Amino acid sequence: MASASLVAAARRLEGKVALITGGGSGIGEATARLFSKHGAKVVIADIQDHLGHSLCKDLEESSSSYVHCDVTKETDVENAVNTAVSKYGKLDIMFNNAGIGGANKSNIVENEKSEFEQVINVNLVGVFLGTKHAARVMIPERRGSIINTASVCGSIGGVASHPYTSSKHAVVGLTRNTAVELGALGVRVNCVSPYMVATPLAKDFFKLSDEGVRGVYFNLKGDLEPNDVAEAALYLGSDASKFVSGHNLVVDGGFTVVNNGFCVFGKSERN
Repeated sequence: MASASLVAAARRLEGKVALITGGGSGIGEATARLFSKHGAKVVIADIQDHLGHSLCKDLEESSSSYVHCDVTKETDVENAVNTAVSKYGKLDIMFNNAGIGGANKSNIVENEKSEFEQVINVNLVGVFLGTKHAARVMIPERRGSIINTASVCGSIGGVASHPYTSSKHAVVGLTRNTAVELGALGVRVNCVSPYMVATPLAKDFFKLSDEGVRGVYFNLKGDLEPNDVAEAALYLGSDASKFVSGHNLVVDGGFTVVNNGFCVFGKSERN
């Protein structure tokens, strides 16, 4: 009996239903695997159909499903939420994780309006739509956890392009505003802000290999892995954070608190 209770305690999302946008790869995939391991029924929403279906095959089929979802289309997001509720009876966790890097242009004169709008549509409007439709089904239940993927680029400048940085600042703002509104209705809203992670998005955006990402400066020794961000999302989705709302959980090894131009401490060396 004791061992059974320990197993149950270790599964922090037992009985919960989670919807993860951008769940087919990168941080979304790592989170889907971790959530499933912790007992959640997981709906993976993505436009990468082959990756989404493949991931579902790796997870327990009875506890995972895939739905095609372009987060810039409200009908797709609405359908994804409705699918989770119709298939599993409820929605406890909404992880608005889908995002793109867009064109990595550092000169604003070279930025096209269409390129800027594309990034905003996925990274911000997608979060807005996910929050809206998750709230629609969570409010009547007076409970739920909405988690948004922001970035260290939502706290500081100079780390990425203008569209990407603007979108992530806006995600942090939207998180805080919706946390105020929805908190009174029993729904928590938080965001997780990672630094450089070796995901397909980051590697393509910065034109780096896995080794190149590992060569980027971190204050804390070691490497930031997708599963580290997934663990942060697990905390925010679980009852362990039942009184945490409106919080921006930064997962960056101390990067955003260090002034690399002037520091009285020695610069961290890589492992």
